[in-house]
Amino acid sequence: MNHNLNPPDKQTLNKLKAIVGTGGWALGSQPTRHFDDPRGRFKGKACLILLPSTTEQVAEIVLQCNSSKLSIVPFSGGSGVVAGQLSLDSDHAIVLSLEKMNKVRDISVDDGVVVAEAGCILENIHNTAQQHGLMFPLSMASKGSCCIGGNLATNAGGIQVLRHGNARDLCLGIEAVLPNGAVYSELSPLRKNNTGYDLRNLLIGSEGTLGIITAATLIVKPIDPESVTALCAVESPAQALMVFKQLRKAMGDNISALELMSKFGLELVIEHFPSLQLPFSLNHRWFLLVEVAGHKGIGSRFEEALANCLEQELIADATMAQSQTQQTNLWDLRENTPEANRAGGAFCSSDTAVPISKVDAFIEHTTNAIYDIHASLQINTYGHIGDGNIHHNVLPPTGHAKATFINENPGIVELVRMAINDATVKFDGSISAEHGIGRLKVRDLELYAGETKLAAIRRIKEALDPNGIMNPGALIDR
Repeated sequence: MNHNLNPPDKQTLNKLKAIVGTGGWALGSQPTRHFDDPRGRFKGKACLILLPSTTEQVAEIVLQCNSSKLSIVPFSGGSGVVAGQLSLDSDHAIVLSLEKMNKVRDISVDDGVVVAEAGCILENIHNTAQQHGLMFPLSMASKGSCCIGGNLATNAGGIQVLRHGNARDLCLGIEAVLPNGAVYSELSPLRKNNTGYDLRNLLIGSEGTLGIITAATLIVKPIDPESVTALCAVESPAQALMVFKQLRKAMGDNISALELMSKFGLELVIEHFPSLQLPFSLNHRWFLLVEVAGHKGIGSRFEEALANCLEQELIADATMAQSQTQQTNLWDLRENTPEANRAGGAFCSSDTAVPISKVDAFIEHTTNAIYDIHASLQINTYGHIGDGNIHHNVLPPTGHAKATFINENPGIVELVRMAINDATVKFDGSISAEHGIGRLKVRDLELYAGETKLAAIRRIKEALDPNGIMNPGALIDR
């Protein structure tokens, strides 16, 4: 936290309350979801929660906070897992929640865009696009609660990065309030705009440290006439990548998603979500969930491509969803994995990316490094193997409660976490693939990013936010 920032006085707090009016604020001393961590690890702090309903109100709030040197913590859907939305060490912060700015302002079929406010829930953007025969490709398990402002602030990934890219790749324009209270507004649906520095992409992924995104122009695409999902059994991540290579030759860019899951991971999901059904017995160590989408008839092409993989013994078994219900069931096996990890007592959940060519070696190396720390640990490795984003979730040994195990093995959380980080860097990877740095990975960024990059980040922060009011303690410590 920037110790040059001030605690707010009563007069300033009253000015901030007046900006949003009755019903637009809450005291930080009151119990509120704005202090909750999705994984239940800690509680946030603040003296005041503000809920503006317009960009103009956000600008007034920021201007007041900047002149008074008060810290602002932007809050979107609250689903972030690296504490980017939580003040952990000071109750002087002002939480600025965008939940009332939740409208879809416009949709243009001709331009292929939707303009949505930052507090708009991702699933609501999906539904709006669908009503016009369109789709917004950004999708993830938290789509019913996460908001587009947070998705952009962290440059979220999700399950369709392979075909459609990250949040950054799906955004054409940004409206944001800068640290001095000025409104930056470029919501045009232009695909080409080379007028100076790309402030849009600077703000995307900045985790609220350079400004507060209030609205965005997002790319929507025609809904594919046909979408097919299959679950394949494979013997190793290396074999999964061989399947991917074969499928890309056959299907091209029609592969929408490619998800690696382990036998242990599927068993964990079924244990905690017994209503879900497995299409075949778990006699194999690894599984590959594949979705392809495109014109009518693509399902037949996909079936033929899978048959070729079976003939080449790249796949040990496979099943294709024959209905929307079966397709949903297969995806539920994947999308309920984070919740199953939590229910199973995961004490370390990583978010790393390595080059696709190194995924297999990375998984093997990391697994061995974790077992070297404690041979009885359980590891649920899964992720978006098509873009190299692998999640290692580490659970206590069978029969051991999470809290008890951690108390009996002091320091094990940090040992496991750093083993994963070190392996990631060894294989030319990134310690944060799609969740951001937040407050939990600030020290990691300092350790692994390199001084040149850190110096540039600090200079940009100083230039745009000289008083350090924007989400202090997130991304960088100053």
